Amino acid sequence: MDIMEKYLVKNLDCAACAAKIETALNLSDRVDNASVDFSTQLLHVRGADYDHVKDIVRRVDPDVRLEKVAASRDKTADSGNDFDARSELLRLLLFGALFAGVLIIDYTPVVEIGPIAFAALSITVYLAVGFSVIRCAVQTVVRRDFFDENVLMVIATIGAVAIGAYSEAVAVMMFYKTGEFLQSLAVFRSRRSIRSLLARKPDHANLKTDAGIVQIAPEDATPGDVIIVRPGEKIPLDGKVIAGISTVDSSVLTGESVPKTIGVDDTVLAGEINMAGAVTIEITKPYAESSIARMLELVENASARKSATENFITVFARYYTPAMVALAAGLAFLPPLFIAGATFEQWIYRALILLVISCPCALVISIPLGYFGGIGRASKSGILVKGANYLDALAAVKVVVFDKTGTLTEGVFHVQKVLPENGYDPEEILALAAKAQEHSSHPIAKSIVEAYRRGGGRFDGSDPDEHKEEPGRGISARFGDQTILVGNDDLMRRENIAFTPVKTPGTIAHVAVNDVYAGYILIGDRVKPDSAEAVASLRKSGVKKIMMLTGDNPYAAEAIATQLGLDEYYAALLPEDKVRIFETIQSTHALGGKAAFVGDGINDAPVIARADVGVAMGALGSDAAIETADVVLMTDSPAKMAEAVSIGRRTRIIVWENIVLALSVKGIVILLGAFGMATMWAAVFADVGTALLAVLNSTRMLAGKRASSESPGKRPPGKRPPVRMQIFPGQPDRTNHCEPGCWAELQC
Repeated sequence: MDIMEKYLVKNLDCAACAAKIETALNLSDRVDNASVDFSTQLLHVRGADYDHVKDIVRRVDPDVRLEKVAASRDKTADSGNDFDARSELLRLLLFGALFAGVLIIDYTPVVEIGPIAFAALSITVYLAVGFSVIRCAVQTVVRRDFFDENVLMVIATIGAVAIGAYSEAVAVMMFYKTGEFLQSLAVFRSRRSIRSLLARKPDHANLKTDAGIVQIAPEDATPGDVIIVRPGEKIPLDGKVIAGISTVDSSVLTGESVPKTIGVDDTVLAGEINMAGAVTIEITKPYAESSIARMLELVENASARKSATENFITVFARYYTPAMVALAAGLAFLPPLFIAGATFEQWIYRALILLVISCPCALVISIPLGYFGGIGRASKSGILVKGANYLDALAAVKVVVFDKTGTLTEGVFHVQKVLPENGYDPEEILALAAKAQEHSSHPIAKSIVEAYRRGGGRFDGSDPDEHKEEPGRGISARFGDQTILVGNDDLMRRENIAFTPVKTPGTIAHVAVNDVYAGYILIGDRVKPDSAEAVASLRKSGVKKIMMLTGDNPYAAEAIATQLGLDEYYAALLPEDKVRIFETIQSTHALGGKAAFVGDGINDAPVIARADVGVAMGALGSDAAIETADVVLMTDSPAKMAEAVSIGRRTRIIVWENIVLALSVKGIVILLGAFGMATMWAAVFADVGTALLAVLNSTRMLAGKRASSESPGKRPPGKRPPVRMQIFPGQPDRTNHCEPGCWAELQC
């Protein structure tokens, strides 16, 4: 598979030029795929080498320079400085003084010169103000690409000169240059905001050596190295704390503002900020595989996956500009031939207005900027969206399906009750079950062992004479003449143990000693504190159906679904069952919209891959999640899903605001100009103003507040919606089936 190469594009100050470069590269047989992001000045190319890409780019725009991102990664934050605002402003003020002189001569009696002298002066000022525009237009024509905004402006202004509208020709060029400056300034500032999201890379690591502390680049550290992170420093690589206690700010990665406490054996992630004491960390991953590196890679590469709206606007602009030129030509020359009293001068002027207002800059610049603003806003909140196309998909989500364990619930099991029978007491049952499971790695077994130790219990260190763990049933252990069974109903039935099945939410671990039933242990999994908030926020944002797919038993599933007010749930499912059920949900409930699945990103990978929007929860360190999912939530908070949907919908609103604004203003001015009710002044003001407003509107996403519609822990009043219990069709006996190695009723 060809690698996606990234290049920093220098001197790219025109969104239409970016679209042309992208089109030219995609037409090359040697390029598999190319995408230019005008917002970040990044070019993504798959399939072609640097020299071939550079040749194509130079043919399209000789002034553009390419730099490989691998060689200039640390320069990307400063690449926006190619736009020298101060120099451009001084140049613009000089042009403004010259333009003011033309206006004074033309409209006041203060200075009077002959018509020939005025024409010569106006043309001189026009050439001075519009030199860069004229040069770009000539280069465009030489490349046999006859239509872009520079060509439109040159045709319009030369036409104005030809009919004697000298002041207006200079005015159009002057205001076009002013508009270019304001747009470039707005884009420059938004690029700087976007790069501030990407400027999260730790700049050094304090490596602990025999000779002392040595400061190195994070890329030079290797797993197993030991580093010191002092208060106020960023943690440079993923690792495990081996000494020290502190608190860390993980908001850069997760969007959560509450610091968390870390100590020995706790995992820390690159990009977190150490706030209190110094800590010693053993590195577990190289920098390229660290959390911050992968996050930056996802954010930077997101622009390569363009939305349908972006692709449509690119194609639209390609045909729109020639169509406007043809329409202007018809408006200039046809009416005088068929309308009595119409003059060519009158209708040519109206056609020139059409050319001025038809520039597509507002759409071509603001729409990609709006999508990248949405991606940037999401990353600030700890939500990684892999492309603008997934923002569109999030905006269209009508059905959200959650996994249960580890997604809506904490996935950490706790012993809730111990109910003895046949003369045993609770402490004795817990001790026997813990003794049989001391060496098991299963989460249920660990919860029983932990509960035993928490109650003051201690193991004597003796190993069982026989120990057998049966997937889907439980554990059998023999210590001398004592045989202990711990497991589910199936195990009890198979061993002919007399017991009464328990129907209650939660996981049941039955205990038998020497074929005599001793009682059972009830193990529960707590609902996450913000699961209710997530459901309420999703409903408020317009999601029609919220469901749950789980391998857990129906009693536990029903309790969670009822508590959270879910519309439907399907219980006792194996991973392959989840895919089939989800496909049914897509076809029956998501008509006219999208269906999203939210899971842990590992066990649920098949469903995540099948979903319209696959979302991995709390999977920052999971390669499987990042590879499979379309959206990665950096924390294990289900409320982030509601926030992701809100960001997607807000981004879509902003993009359509820009489209409606640009097309409506242009349409109105075109109609007014065609009927002689608008001047070229009005046209250039409308064009420049619309483009600037659209760009500023697009940047609202980066400056916006948290998109979540609910405050944590709150739910709107009202009754819960009805819950329909669903068990996988034709498989009523699957309540005891789990992943290989699982023995309890609960599907992990």
